[in-house]
Order: sequence, then structure tokens, then C-alpha cells
Amino acid sequence: MTEHKIVYTSDVKETEAVGANLAKQILNDSKLPHFVALYGDLGVGKTAFVRGFASVVAPNSTVRSPTFALVNEYRAKPLSLFHFDMYRVDSEEDLISIGFDDYLSRCGICLVEWSEKIPYALPEAYVRVTIQKNDPAQLDSREIVLEHIMEDCV
Repeated sequence: MTEHKIVYTSDVKETEAVGANLAKQILNDSKLPHFVALYGDLGVGKTAFVRGFASVVAPNSTVRSPTFALVNEYRAKPLSLFHFDMYRVDSEEDLISIGFDDYLSRCGICLVEWSEKIPYALPEAYVRVTIQKNDPAQLDSREIVLEHIMEDCV
């Protein structure tokens, strides 16, 4: 089953607002998965989206891209937020070394930038967020596609 929604934003604040709205939906709907797979090129606003998401889940956190740390944890109640950047991940061993499976089993929400690098590690159910620039004349203009993906279980 796949449900999707397309949102257009014209600046960073609007991109953050889309992230905040998704966070509210996940917190208020127990059927939505606690895993968000983010897709998009460098500089399209994935971290801005996460900043908006974190403003709801972990409001006192300062969100930074975890490019070199690979994961940033923002502790909050009722759920912590685990923000991954898979840009530098090249193998399943890399995932093991950062404790990826351990984070998945904890009580929290995972947001994973560069999910296209780890298709083999995505859970059966997740929210897919694809962000892309959509107007070369407007530098901050974005198209954000949100999909709730749930693999059919046999």
C-alpha cells in the first residue's frame, strides 16, 4: 500500500513546516511508522525538513547534519529522535558499526537522510520523503513528496 501527498514550498521555513506537520501526524496516528526515509540531492533541504520535524518531537534540540557523526540523537519525551546521514555509508558493516539496528529497536523515531544508500536496511513500513528543487528561477522552491509505504506481507 502506498499513499502519497505532494507539497510545494518556496522557502526554508515552509520546508521546516512540512517536517513539523509530518511529526505531528506521526505522533497522533499510531498507524504511521516511526521511520522516515529521506531522499534528495545535496542541498535540497533534507536537514531543514528534519529541523522542522525535531521542533515538534524534540523542541529544545539544535539540529545539525550528522554527515560526519553519521547519527545525532535528540532525547525527548515521549520519543527520542534519531537523525542519520547515510551519505558516507558504503556497506552493511558500516551500519553495524554505528549500531543502526539498535536504534531501530529503541523507542524513538528514525529520520534517515540518503536512504537510497541503504535500500536493504529499510524497514517494511516507513514514510518516504523525497525533496527536490522544482524551479531554477527560485533557489528555495521545493517539491516534497510524502509517501507512506508499507510492504505487503505474505
